[in-house]
Amino acid sequence: MAAPLLMSEKTLLLTVVNSIRRRHFSINLVNYKLNISRCQSRFISTQNQLWVHRLNASSFYGRSRSDHHDQLHYNQDRHYGHSEKSSKIGIVAVAAATVTCFGLFKLFWDGFKIFAQESERPYCKPSRQVVIPTDTSGLKLTLYQYQTCPFCCKVRAALDYFGFSYDVIEVNSVTKKQLKWSDYQKVPVLVVGANAENKQEVRLKDSSVIISVLESYRQDPKASITQLNSYYPCLTENEGRKIKYNFLNKYFIMFPITQDSKTQEERIEERQWRQWADDHLVHMLSPNAYRTVGEALQAFNYFSEVGEWEQNFTTLERYVVIYVGASVMYVMGKILKQKYKLNDDVRISLYEACNEWVKAVGKSRLFMGGDKPNLADLSVFGILSSIEGCIAFQDVLQNTKIGPWYRRMKEAIQNHQGP
Repeated sequence: MAAPLLMSEKTLLLTVVNSIRRRHFSINLVNYKLNISRCQSRFISTQNQLWVHRLNASSFYGRSRSDHHDQLHYNQDRHYGHSEKSSKIGIVAVAAATVTCFGLFKLFWDGFKIFAQESERPYCKPSRQVVIPTDTSGLKLTLYQYQTCPFCCKVRAALDYFGFSYDVIEVNSVTKKQLKWSDYQKVPVLVVGANAENKQEVRLKDSSVIISVLESYRQDPKASITQLNSYYPCLTENEGRKIKYNFLNKYFIMFPITQDSKTQEERIEERQWRQWADDHLVHMLSPNAYRTVGEALQAFNYFSEVGEWEQNFTTLERYVVIYVGASVMYVMGKILKQKYKLNDDVRISLYEACNEWVKAVGKSRLFMGGDKPNLADLSVFGILSSIEGCIAFQDVLQNTKIGPWYRRMKEAIQNHQGP
C-alpha cells in the first residue's frame, strides 16, 4: 500500500522553499522526489513511516521496495537516454540534488539545534508531586507547566488518565526563570529521567508530541523514549523576533501495526479531532475568558488559586502576574477575536465549537473513543478544563450539551481508567 504523507504537503513545501530562499538557493525540484526516513521499519507500519514525497504541489506516492533501505536518495521522474543532452541534464540533476541536500540539512539542523544547545538542567524543587500507586512504567517524569495553560492541561489529562506518576514544576509566566536552562521557552515541557532504556534524560516538547510519545510508549514499552521522540522532528522558522516551531507527525502514534487495536478509520478520526482541538477550539478560549476586564481579573485570580501561586511565587511576582497578565490578556482577547474572525458575541463561537464536538461524538457513543476516551477526547477535555473555574465555562455548561460528556471525562481521568 502506498505510504501517505504524514504532514501537509503544502506546509512542508512552503517551509522548505522559504528556508531555501533565505539561504539564497534557487532550485527546481519539479523533476525530483526526496524520501526521508527517520523511523525504523520494525516499529511502524509502511503507512505510518515518515516519508517526505516529492517537494512540489502534486502528490507522488509510488515507491519501490528498495526505498525501505534508503534514508536519503533522489530519483528522477523521467528516464533519459545516454545522449549528450541527457548527460547535461544529469549534471544539473546532481548539482540540484547536492544543493538541495545541503539546504535540507541546514533546515533540519536549525530545528534540531534547540535540543543540542540546551544546557544542563538544574534541580528545581517540584511544586507538587502526583503519585499513582498502580504506575509500573518506571518512568521518572517532570512536567514544566502553567497550571491553567490549555496545552499543559491536555498533557496532565493524558498523564492522569493513563496513570503516570509525575512531578510538577510551576513556571512563572512572566520571568520563566524555571526554564532558563532551555532554549525552548514554551510550556509544556516533559522531562523523562535517565534509566536503563534511556541513557540520558529526554526533553519532550509540544503537548501533542508529548501525548503521542506517551501513547506510543504505552503501546510498545520496549521502545525507548529517545527513539520514539526522534520520530517527531522539529522544524523552526523565524517570524520576526519569534521562532515558530513545527513538529512533524505530532498526531501520529508510532508502534508495530500488529499491536494496534484500533481501525485505520478510528485513528484518522482521532487525529483529525486532535488537530481540531489545537487549531480551532483553543482559539475560542482567550476571547471568552478575558471578554471583559472583570472577567479577566476573575480568571487570573482563579488561576492563582488553582496554580498555588502564593506558595510558588513571591507576593510581588504573584500580583504582577495577576494584574499585568489580566490587562495584557484582555487586550489580546480582542486581537485574537479579530484574528480568528469570531462572532461579535464571542460566546456564540465558543458554544458552536462545543456543540460541533458533541455532534461529532454522537448519541451512540459515550466518548469519541467509544466506551473509553481516546486521545481526541483527552485533548478536547484538557483544553476546556483550563477555563473550568471561569465565568465562560459556566456559560458553556448552561448553553450547550457538552456537560454530560465533560463529567464522564472528568471521572475517567480522576480514576485513572486509561491502563
